[in-house]
Amino acid sequence: MGMYLNPGEDAFCEAVNSPIYVDKSELLSYTNSVFKTAEKYVCVSRPRRFGKSMAANMVSAYYDRTADADAIFAPLKIAQHDDFAKHRGKYDVIKLNIQDFLSCADDMDSLLLKIQQVLLRDLMREYPDNYFNPKDLREVMADIYARTKRPFVIVIDEWDCVFREYTERKDWQEKYLDFLRAWLKDKTYVGLAYMTGILPIKKYGTHSALNMFAEFSMIEAGMLAEFVGFTESEVKDLCKRYNMDLEMCKTWYDGYRFDEVGSVYSPRSVVQSMRNHKYGTYWNRTETFEALKIYIDLDYDGLREAIIALMSGAERRIETVDFANDMKTFRDADDVLTLLIHLGYLGYDNCTKSVFIPNQEIRYEYANAVRGGGWDKIALAIKTSEQLMQATLSMDADAVAKGIEAAHIETSHLQYNDENALSYTISLAYYTARQKYLPMREFPTGKGFADIVFLPRPHYASLPALIIELKWDVTVKAAISQIQEKNYPKSLEDYTGSVLLVGINYDKTSKKHECEIIKHTKVEK
Repeated sequence: MGMYLNPGEDAFCEAVNSPIYVDKSELLSYTNSVFKTAEKYVCVSRPRRFGKSMAANMVSAYYDRTADADAIFAPLKIAQHDDFAKHRGKYDVIKLNIQDFLSCADDMDSLLLKIQQVLLRDLMREYPDNYFNPKDLREVMADIYARTKRPFVIVIDEWDCVFREYTERKDWQEKYLDFLRAWLKDKTYVGLAYMTGILPIKKYGTHSALNMFAEFSMIEAGMLAEFVGFTESEVKDLCKRYNMDLEMCKTWYDGYRFDEVGSVYSPRSVVQSMRNHKYGTYWNRTETFEALKIYIDLDYDGLREAIIALMSGAERRIETVDFANDMKTFRDADDVLTLLIHLGYLGYDNCTKSVFIPNQEIRYEYANAVRGGGWDKIALAIKTSEQLMQATLSMDADAVAKGIEAAHIETSHLQYNDENALSYTISLAYYTARQKYLPMREFPTGKGFADIVFLPRPHYASLPALIIELKWDVTVKAAISQIQEKNYPKSLEDYTGSVLLVGINYDKTSKKHECEIIKHTKVEK
């Protein structure tokens, strides 16, 4: 056992022995299926605190011939698979965390030299025979493989930190990529190469050094989707075990969608909420909100308007294919939004090719990030949203109109010239309502669509539902009349509580908002 060669099972044991451990060991069934094939190169990109290092430790412990693999993995799901024993504990594993080397390196040359030195040291301690060229890492590994016929498993965690921390050093990036390509590509001594990072790997300019890797990202998770975070069934089990409300957990931490598995939850946040028995912001404590603010403050055409729409609950269709997969090369707003998907600040729907803010926890991160920097109107709308909700529930129409007036987004931020823009304003004004309500825009009623409906979440069933109809330069009476004439409340036939009908109109001449609120006490069955 060495520091980097065959590091053993200790790191993975810490995860398994933790108070909350969710078994993701079936990931190994996939790595087994590609072992020593042309598909043996696997790159998994995820946001921070989405279990990348834990999975890397698991892969390392499973294949490591010096680890006590039987004792660790026998109770886990992978043990039920037919291929469980085929590769378990059979190989030499090299495990690196590139961040550890980067933090103590003066430049890329010293980083790459250090990696080779420590690996050669471990390899020669384990295999002290003579080598043709004992200073060449590739030749030493090729010699060992020729004698043992035992391929190496190479696990690289935080592989992309060079690109994240040294965005301007293209020369460093290319040296690093050239090293990885020369070390890994087309090498028979590689049985499996498993890399993790935040960014995908395929497009760093014209340099395609690592095009042999299969890529599993937040945009295209493929057959590894269930290992991105916690699935609905896993969170349901945890909520039952810790006596926590599933719907509240869904509000706070769900929202990452994948066709293959449906809902995916932020794992760190779920674990912390269960242990603390309290819902709150946990994932975004790993970095300050300035990290998000840097990107949403970028002055790309349409970006600010897109962020406002997303904060109001809308989804936005984007093109992700032209993203350069780095944190510096941005050509348009879509590139910035694509980066935010990989960083975990946006969810992505592969069917509609649309982005959205996934949950309450991330929504709070945006609320923090828009403070200052020209976002004052938005910040004010969010700050006063709780007061606006109280005014609505109290049926204080004048206070509601004034609250929406305070949230009015000027044309420097958004073209305020139709009901759609008004809808964004209303949604932002009711920003904090999402904690207690499920907001739905363009809610189908059978006789048209209600503009916005707020349904109380199960935990807040005593609150009234809100049906909001918006009008642009008509009258507030027309808004209420449309709700009543088309009998929108009837569409809430499964809801037995009270309903408030809220009509809102914006008068272009006076540039004022008007509001009227009527209580509808009974929903017809």
